[in-house]
Amino acid sequence: MTSAEEPEPRTQSLLLSFCGIHLLGRGRAVSSGSVIEVLGRLGVGEGATRSTLNRMVRRGLLERHQRGRKTYFGLTGHAEGVLADGRDRIWSTGVVNADWDGQWTLVGFSLPDSWRSERHDLRSRLIWAGFGPLQNGLWAAPGPVDVAQAVEGLGLESHLRVFRASVLPPTQVREVLEQAFDVPAIGGRYRGFLERWDRTDPPGPDGDALAQQLLLHTEWLELVRRDPHLPAEYLPADWPAARAESVFRGLSGRWQRSADLSAAKLDMVAPED
Repeated sequence: MTSAEEPEPRTQSLLLSFCGIHLLGRGRAVSSGSVIEVLGRLGVGEGATRSTLNRMVRRGLLERHQRGRKTYFGLTGHAEGVLADGRDRIWSTGVVNADWDGQWTLVGFSLPDSWRSERHDLRSRLIWAGFGPLQNGLWAAPGPVDVAQAVEGLGLESHLRVFRASVLPPTQVREVLEQAFDVPAIGGRYRGFLERWDRTDPPGPDGDALAQQLLLHTEWLELVRRDPHLPAEYLPADWPAARAESVFRGLSGRWQRSADLSAAKLDMVAPED
């Protein structure tokens, strides 16, 4: 696959994008038929969609609502929190960290070798919170991070040690960035986004604003999730994140009205009805 080709978003990621845009904060649930129809526009088969809906119910992200013979799916409180965090990262935090105070949040942990699943879950949460590994069992993130909130529900608090710190000579900030984060890879992902979306024929079915909106938001959120929000003053002068964000916002605004009108035609109900 060339760098300019469209990646294949997972079905769950597309569905979460739909929920974050068209369900979050609106107090409504969408029918399984409508979900199947929308994702079908993106080449997702009915079987894959139904399997994903069931899996998201089991994971506590969606809850079923029955209306006669129809099944509707609405957000759980847990899902609302996850999606609200993603929305804030996209529209409030942004991708440029221009006001870093020079402070780091450090997390040290030691887990038994047999706790592979717990270790994987902890590392995933730390990456999502902007951390990178400095050395075995020691992770760092630029700026303040609410670690307790980031690891909530894992039951690992007693195995963690959290500190606030600053870099002192002979250690240099750039050394920490290069050691804990793959800076070229982060920049490369933004450049790949620009190759796919900063063009006259962006990905997705032409003329289907809702489908294109879901593809755009799914890929952008994946970028934001994998970006540790590194301090701008220590990044290369040609860092592509700001330009990529401008392209994202421009396309999102272009498609929003038509996508909203399309979504308004879907079969939705208020869960409490």
